[in-house]
Amino acid sequence: MKKNDLLTPEGTRDLLFNESIARRTIEEKLRHLFENYGYSEVITPGLEFYDVFTLKTRYFPQESMYKLSDAKGRLMVLRPDSTMPIARLAATRLRDEIFPMKLFYNQNIFRINPKNSGRDDEITQSGIEIIGGDTKRADIEVLSLAVEALKACAVDDYRIEIGDSAFFRVLISSVTDDEDEVEEIRGYIENKNYPELRASLAKYNISKEVKALEALPTLFGGSEVFEKAEEIFSGTLAADILRDFNQIYDILCSLGVKDKVSVDLGMVQKANYYTGIIFRGYISGYGMAVLSGGRYDTIIGDFGSSLPATGFAVNVNAAANIFLKNNGNQLSKHSEVLVYAEGSALEQGFAYCKKLNNEGISAEYSINCSLEEAKEYALKKGIDRVKVIRENGEKTEISL
Repeated sequence: MKKNDLLTPEGTRDLLFNESIARRTIEEKLRHLFENYGYSEVITPGLEFYDVFTLKTRYFPQESMYKLSDAKGRLMVLRPDSTMPIARLAATRLRDEIFPMKLFYNQNIFRINPKNSGRDDEITQSGIEIIGGDTKRADIEVLSLAVEALKACAVDDYRIEIGDSAFFRVLISSVTDDEDEVEEIRGYIENKNYPELRASLAKYNISKEVKALEALPTLFGGSEVFEKAEEIFSGTLAADILRDFNQIYDILCSLGVKDKVSVDLGMVQKANYYTGIIFRGYISGYGMAVLSGGRYDTIIGDFGSSLPATGFAVNVNAAANIFLKNNGNQLSKHSEVLVYAEGSALEQGFAYCKKLNNEGISAEYSINCSLEEAKEYALKKGIDRVKVIRENGEKTEISL
């Protein structure tokens, strides 16, 4: 007996009508934005070798990936991320292209989320990658485009948080090099778990770096964060990073979005992945980030070509859901005219429907059995006019 033939797998869903329109609208807005700024589209395979995602600097937990094997028994995964395949692409097929290179993508990723987490396992992402070029210029461009992407999704109801993974990296390197301890401390800082962070750091000798690590989760807010951080980071390698980061913040704010930008120096997601600027974007009505990205200067090197890179991805599913919530009543579209052909005039009816569409009048060809059924159908669909093509070639219009 079939149990699942009427269901979609957990973490996936069908998109109907306005949901589809909302998804395509967000995709086209972002495509238009990226193309206008000189980005070229790439599409990577939905199936990738497991090895692409399992080296140290690009580790994805195996339990989070959908796995299968190919005809030769090699382990494959459904693409859980777009950055890794593009890094592979940049180091192989694109290695002789012109750099710096600006790429964009719009494709699905697949990740296994905890049961009942409310998160999609299949997510459409639109994003950009800047490969090569001057670090500061690229960081400014990617942050500026992240703001523009949020505007495209939410007009004005958005905010962006920025940080730099280098703060944590240089501070923790002076305290411990034990990978398990580093990851434990990173998690406490990222989740702003102050009690556990203090307890974890208590076993180390008191130093400026230990005190700075303990303070990282508290360093969030507006421009006032820099003055506080300058005092805390004084005498550490983090002080130099702070000056460069402050300059990036000032440039971003100068674009007229200061009230939309906040700083979080305790943003330390994905150890061994990001190497510099990191950021997240939010839009009103969705509790999690709809945009995330940052600098990852070591990843492409794992594929054999040492190139700096930065980028971000937009969760199109989330952005489309908010867009639908705010604009649902305006998305529904129906034809202006329903063309109904009597008996032997079927061919003429479709030809006339085609003629109207060529003239810019949206016309739907009726496949109802009778004129009465056609009129009833038009009323239900919100179509105001029915054009009747008679067997003798005469055309009459019925206004509903």
